[in-house]
Amino acid sequence: MDDLEPITSLQNPRVKQVVRLRDRRDRDREGLFLIEGYRELSRALAGLQPITEVYTCPEFYLGSNEPRLLEQLAERCGAAIQPVSSQVFRKISYRDRPDGLLALAPRPQWGLDQLGSIDGSVAPLFLVAQSIEKPGNLGTLLRTADAAGVTGVVVVDRCTDLFNPNVVRASVGTLFTVPIAEATSTEAILWFQQNGIRLVATTPDSSLDYTATDLSGPLALVMGSEQYGLDDRWLEKTDTQVRIPMAGQADSLNVATATAIVLFEALRQRSGN
Repeated sequence: MDDLEPITSLQNPRVKQVVRLRDRRDRDREGLFLIEGYRELSRALAGLQPITEVYTCPEFYLGSNEPRLLEQLAERCGAAIQPVSSQVFRKISYRDRPDGLLALAPRPQWGLDQLGSIDGSVAPLFLVAQSIEKPGNLGTLLRTADAAGVTGVVVVDRCTDLFNPNVVRASVGTLFTVPIAEATSTEAILWFQQNGIRLVATTPDSSLDYTATDLSGPLALVMGSEQYGLDDRWLEKTDTQVRIPMAGQADSLNVATATAIVLFEALRQRSGN
């Protein structure tokens, strides 16, 4: 890596570019997004996500492995490594407690072909996230999907940008570890039908508990928006609708919590327990 002079001015055009990329319109226009954090960048590297440049401030490092990661990003991705002052890093960071690493990456286009082919040797388990509104929830869904070892995640009719910095942060980098596709509801429903994937939806209107249905075969768990739930297109096309019984006064759970409950029940059934 070449030793570059640190950027110290808050008025530097590159600093202003990084700050602009917090806005979805600028990410769309420039085709770039931000990845901040050692863990997130490590997973991006492992997931073969291209990285164009990394802004770094050793003053904020939390460990001793950051220099090696920077070497790998430079060697494998050809990323330019640009040191900055602590004042500049605080300006470009979107975290309360930065760890001194923030990268720019080209924004990928993830279609349904990203999910590959269904070979039938192992029953696939997909997660469908329809119209999720909050970046933190979408990121947590990706983290949950990674923990459950899902085959893939399909984000449909998106209300929030997959590459919002808060999605990347809440996913703790699992945005780069799970196969992800973006599609319309119509495209996704057709793809699942063509591949013989059973659609299972959660809804409080169902009388069937999630533990009382077979979740061991090829299926996609379909989760709706925080405020409105699933729309009629999905409810009409789902093969099975289940509910999570509630013992208290609340009539629903956070979408990420509900997703975790049903996905791990599917894992339990698939393990034979």
